Amino acid sequence: MGDGRIDHEAAGLSSFRRYTWWTVPGMTVCVLTVFVGAWVLDGDVPLWARGPAAVALAVEVWASAVLLSRRLTLLPVTDAHPAGPPPGLLLAAVGAGVVLAALPLAVRDYGLWPVAPALVVAIVATYLPPPRRRPLIAGAVVLALLPGGVVSLVEGDGELAYAALFPAGLVAFTAWVTLGPLWAWDTAWRLDEARRLEAELAVREERLRFAGDLHDIQGHHLQVIALKSELAARLVEVDPARAATELKEIRQLSADALSDTRAVVQGYRRTSLDAEIGNATRVLAAADIDARTTLEPAAVATELTDSARHLLGLVMREATTNVLRHSRARHAEVDYRIADGLARLRVSNDGAERHPAALEGTGLRTLAERLEAAGGELTWHHDGDLFLVAAALPAQPCPSPNPADGAAR
Repeated sequence: MGDGRIDHEAAGLSSFRRYTWWTVPGMTVCVLTVFVGAWVLDGDVPLWARGPAAVALAVEVWASAVLLSRRLTLLPVTDAHPAGPPPGLLLAAVGAGVVLAALPLAVRDYGLWPVAPALVVAIVATYLPPPRRRPLIAGAVVLALLPGGVVSLVEGDGELAYAALFPAGLVAFTAWVTLGPLWAWDTAWRLDEARRLEAELAVREERLRFAGDLHDIQGHHLQVIALKSELAARLVEVDPARAATELKEIRQLSADALSDTRAVVQGYRRTSLDAEIGNATRVLAAADIDARTTLEPAAVATELTDSARHLLGLVMREATTNVLRHSRARHAEVDYRIADGLARLRVSNDGAERHPAALEGTGLRTLAERLEAAGGELTWHHDGDLFLVAAALPAQPCPSPNPADGAAR
């Protein structure tokens, strides 16, 4: 659409475009052919007027159909997307319209002379943005009062009201019936474009979510594997048995990482808060970090929604990874409880860096956005060598199954 044209097939608007074509260009051709053509074939019309009118009619029908068809292939006309009719076609339409107005007016046919000019005004208006259409149509309506009114006054035929008012009304009516379907067409295109953009945004958001989950899983597993590999390397000579144990755990962690990655790709894996807390305790202990866990009984007994447990599990994993990567911690604390209707998870550690790299990454910031969207919050605080991550989510328990439903089944 770089040239300002609409890909109708891609937009799914082919049927509506065909309907609009028959409504606007088709109607224009029919009106010109029926009304002006009947006048050209009328034997009472002087021959000197019928010949030029027939040529002008053919030109007007061709130019009008092409101009309106071209307008349907353009983006909705706005100040940001201006459009203009081809000058050659526009001159042809205006010239033919002048001829088809002057000849009937010369024989005092006050009902026919405004037909072609009214259609030309409507066609030009379709190429203008709405703020510029109104002055054009209003000016054309006012000007349409003059030709017929002047001729009627000069001839003194007593048809002044009809000669002045009917052309003005015809110009306004023609603009209305022409611009109405085109407005509907433009609106339909905008809605379809908005639907397409919404679908693209949904795909992009899903890709970002997937990338975040994959980053969390791979980053966590790789950090633990690196830590245990370093530990095993130090123990090979001093404690071969423990080094072998660490190597077995490394192999198991690698298998787990591969399994979790496959599960994420397939969309099945959901992080569990309980599993992450247990895993964090083991990993921190393996890194010689004194990890103390406080789990409030009421919090353990409360069955949160899967979504809430998933988000808190992600927080626990990210906090554990940050302890391992961005600190020289000797002590860490994990506290999980229910307070004021919120499930609260706090992870703190000492030995934090002076300028923690965790604050510059995207892990905590991304999780903060996800918790905020779920009605909770995620904050982190750095004070000296102490680093604290605190998460809170509404403690909305899962609905308990209805015994009556079970009996019914």
